[in-house]
Amino acid sequence: MKKRYHKTLRRDSRSIAQRLKRRNFAAQPEPMIKDVNSEYEVSERTRAIGYGGIGAIHTMVCRLGLDQEINEKVELLKVHLPYHESDHILNMAYNIMCGGTCLDDIERLRQCESYLNGLGAERIPDPTTAGDFLRRFADGGSILSLQEVINGTRKKVWEEHGKHDKSFLDEGIIDVDGTIAETSGECKGGMDISYKGTWGYAPLIISLAHTSEELYLVNRSGNQTSADGAAGWMDRAIDLVGGVFKKVWLRGDTDFSLTKNFDRWSERVSFVFGYDAKANLVKIAEELPKSRWKKLNRPARYEVATAAREPRAKVKEALVKEREFKNLRLKSEEVAEFRYRPTACKKEYRMVVVRKNLSVEQGEAVLFDDVRYFFYITNHEEKSKQEMVFFANHRCNQENLIGQLKSGVNALRMPSSDLHSNWAYMVIAALAWNLKAWYGLLVPDRVKGDEIVRMEFKRFLLSFMLLPCQILKTGRRVVYRILSYSEHLKTFLATFEYLKQLKLT
Repeated sequence: MKKRYHKTLRRDSRSIAQRLKRRNFAAQPEPMIKDVNSEYEVSERTRAIGYGGIGAIHTMVCRLGLDQEINEKVELLKVHLPYHESDHILNMAYNIMCGGTCLDDIERLRQCESYLNGLGAERIPDPTTAGDFLRRFADGGSILSLQEVINGTRKKVWEEHGKHDKSFLDEGIIDVDGTIAETSGECKGGMDISYKGTWGYAPLIISLAHTSEELYLVNRSGNQTSADGAAGWMDRAIDLVGGVFKKVWLRGDTDFSLTKNFDRWSERVSFVFGYDAKANLVKIAEELPKSRWKKLNRPARYEVATAAREPRAKVKEALVKEREFKNLRLKSEEVAEFRYRPTACKKEYRMVVVRKNLSVEQGEAVLFDDVRYFFYITNHEEKSKQEMVFFANHRCNQENLIGQLKSGVNALRMPSSDLHSNWAYMVIAALAWNLKAWYGLLVPDRVKGDEIVRMEFKRFLLSFMLLPCQILKTGRRVVYRILSYSEHLKTFLATFEYLKQLKLT
């Protein structure tokens, strides 16, 4: 970052700090937000955009060589008149990075000359052309090619990040889950009715736990179960993560306890899956000696930095009691383990079981006690049984990723007409989420970088993408002149300088 920028940022930081510092105000005669004499004028020469962060993202994409890889390995167009495959794919991904939520939002970018200048483009595809391009993905093979191109670029980011954070490459945890992508459309090919009674698709999502990157996203008919066809995609994820990380984990809920694959997977990775509480397992757990059970003490969700606050009244619980609804109250948890060999396996595995002691209440009355068992099967022997339970439970963070894919980047919006074209859109929209994660991994300041990796997509847009910038074409350069101060500017500018010197193509 240029030296003079430090002076400007310090000045702006002091100015806003002075303005917002805590004061003992006297009673004010009028509100802070006042009626002002506003006017609008149209600038005759100066042009600007409100999403200046796209220049940094585009620089990162080009330095990583993603655009070139797409054009070389994703062959959908016989003639480029005038667009290439990368033009279509990046156009849709950048639309989301600039706050767009659907294909129609591309039109606002297409009509912005400053945006086109910022990307060095004479023109970009319109929404209708983008929809036509999605329908060129006529089979899973072309979509797989796109995903493998993205994953090839992803490995470059991991390896670059690993140069600065050696511990990052020690362990890669693969999470797997399914979800329902509901649609109100009646003519979308490949949709079906799910077990919830809703129409739509049933995507499979495989992700890397500590960066929340989507590794593989697979669209399936809505009547398929979570684990249908999952084993092959999990193998692909193992190949991808195992090629970079020293140790690989597989983690999933009970639907992904695909026992016929356990012996094969145990030779390559460590795994932990939830396991159905079948009658034979419950019987084994009930017959375990009392000495085998240990109390399960869950750690606090967070540490109190200052003085502990007085707990607030539990409104929900009070209403449940008042209206005499049935209520399950957890009294205690205990954990034990034993050896178990599933029918489809030749080897025994470690089965960790949690016994939850529940009280079933109605109003103020206790109806009866209830005991429930939760099982986790693993081939890992080093973690204690308590640690294994907590490790397996951390998979629930993948629900946050699924939420971001649904409402953050709107990847499961299904704007097209059939299963494959909607699958292609899912992958392209998820690319926008992955670009956010890659940007965080490449931030020189690791504390700030980790914060970006954990950010929700909307907050990332507000902090790093929606920057008002004047666009200047001067000589052989395109200059993004930032027009407003932000607390994140120092990180943004330092990261941009780092991205410009990257040579990973």
